[in-house]
Amino acid sequence: MYFSTRVTYSCIKEKLIQDNLFRISYNKIMRAPLVLSSSAVMPARGIKSESALNKQVIRFIDLFCGIGGFHAAAARLNWKAILACDINEAARKAYFANYGLQPVGDIRALDAREIPDHDVLLAGFPCQPFSICGDRKGFQDARGTLFFEIARILEAKRPPYFVLENVKMLAGDNKGKTLKRILAILRTMEYTVDWRILNALNFGLPQKRERVLIVGRKIKEPYQWPIGYVPMTPLSDILEKNIPREFYASARIRKLRQEEHKASYKPAIWHENKGGNISSHPYSCALRAGASYNYLLVDGIRRLTPRELLRLQGFPDTFKIVCPVGETRTQVGNAVPVPLVEAVLRNLIPTIDKGMKCNQG
Repeated sequence: MYFSTRVTYSCIKEKLIQDNLFRISYNKIMRAPLVLSSSAVMPARGIKSESALNKQVIRFIDLFCGIGGFHAAAARLNWKAILACDINEAARKAYFANYGLQPVGDIRALDAREIPDHDVLLAGFPCQPFSICGDRKGFQDARGTLFFEIARILEAKRPPYFVLENVKMLAGDNKGKTLKRILAILRTMEYTVDWRILNALNFGLPQKRERVLIVGRKIKEPYQWPIGYVPMTPLSDILEKNIPREFYASARIRKLRQEEHKASYKPAIWHENKGGNISSHPYSCALRAGASYNYLLVDGIRRLTPRELLRLQGFPDTFKIVCPVGETRTQVGNAVPVPLVEAVLRNLIPTIDKGMKCNQG
């Protein structure tokens, strides 16, 4: 039986306490096992890692799951995945190796009636513009897009909560009309919906990765967004030593980089934009699945290793790398930043607890 929802949000005092404890605990748990025991989790006051009533575990489904950034975050809160889905075979392989749950394939072939009841729907879906003009056919307006697949599952299952993630460009796509239509469709299904652009840099990761997060719930109260002032983990804590030769750029590339740019930081990640201009920072620019081979270079001389890429997204060192370098690079570039989405999910817990209490009362 999944939870009903009505009312609540945490007060600002609890909010500040929560974010302070998140800041303290993040560096301690970043390299801990993916699935933490209840004694290993460090919940903040008023922001518990599982439902307070009857110790009921929050159940979620993980759509467009990739290698499980949402799953890694939810596992730290002791939530339980009951279904995952991704069309990419290599991503499904990595997901199963790390979480023991075999994702199903193409979401378009997924029968919503066969999906178990769940409390939270999680999805990091691809950005696709809506070509439909005019209004207001509800979620049918999204037909032909991958967002429609989320909408039809929400329509069929009506989970009390959902969290969606997308690239920052979604906010400006088609002059903002794509996001506006998405929000309108979600609201036709009687969800209260808010959205925010959050940056992984503000949640402890040395990566500038701005993402649109959309939070929906079947209540009329506002959602308390995480403030996000977690100190950045230094690059020196992310980078490996004794790097194999295969990760070094060619002598020609290294020479060109050194001639074009002088860094102010060391270590630094050198970034080449689409115009060929070089910049460097004490953090990484956003990891991208389809970027050029030498898009990001450590100190202008070498590529990031798979483990370093995973660390930049907040995955612990216990994450098993089971795919070749190229596939892992693509998978990590498509992933959600773990500590960022963990903070967003954590802030749902007071509302979930309140909804359960109202339902039982």
